[in-house]
Amino acid sequence: MIYKNRFAGKTAVITGGASGLGLASGQRIAEEGGNVFLWDMDGEGLEKAQKSIPSAHIKQIDITDPEAVENAAAQAAEKTGVIDILINSAGITGATGPVQEFPIESWRKVMQINLDGTFYCCRAIIPHMLKNGYGRIINIASVAGKEGNPNASAYSASKAGVIGLTKSLGKELAQTGITANCITPATFESPILDQLPQSQVDYMRSKIPMGRLGTAEENANIVCFIASEECSFTTAATFDTSGGRTTY
Repeated sequence: MIYKNRFAGKTAVITGGASGLGLASGQRIAEEGGNVFLWDMDGEGLEKAQKSIPSAHIKQIDITDPEAVENAAAQAAEKTGVIDILINSAGITGATGPVQEFPIESWRKVMQINLDGTFYCCRAIIPHMLKNGYGRIINIASVAGKEGNPNASAYSASKAGVIGLTKSLGKELAQTGITANCITPATFESPILDQLPQSQVDYMRSKIPMGRLGTAEENANIVCFIASEECSFTTAATFDTSGGRTTY
């Protein structure tokens, strides 16, 4: 359901905005009157994404580069005057395998994108929110960050880090008009699944009581609620979208 003008006058920066949950969230926010900046490493994907959101501002960016993130945040704020919403959706799964065999370079890359990149984006955009006394930060974590998935140690650890960062950040900002929350999805249909062997996807599906994968649109529904003015008394929290897998 589209809520007309829910995001009228609001500006959102979305990492991982070229596909999956980032794109789905951007589409909803734009349809509901918001101004959208899509950040992603995938330049071709961004061009395709802009066709579905003609008003979107696209930026090819490596979020593991803190200077690039600072500059992109400043450019976005200068263009629109304010940044109201940050959705940190960029992420990778990394390699699949037991810890004793896990490639060190894959571990580092997962941490750099999933955790460091989320930190850099929060660090760069919070000052712009503080100037306005308002903000909504939504970090995309995972049920793996709560429970851990075997043979996915880097991904699980990085998402646990995102949850911890969000809880700390939400408490830091609790009296500023800025909220920081995260969602912890179970596996949902997304291009990120292309990075995994089918056996891993099947394992994760088997853990979901509903017996199916979620969708990007279902997750975008909760993201957009958290990003709205309606979600005003919840911060430092996790919202589960797990088909019954996680109940705490």
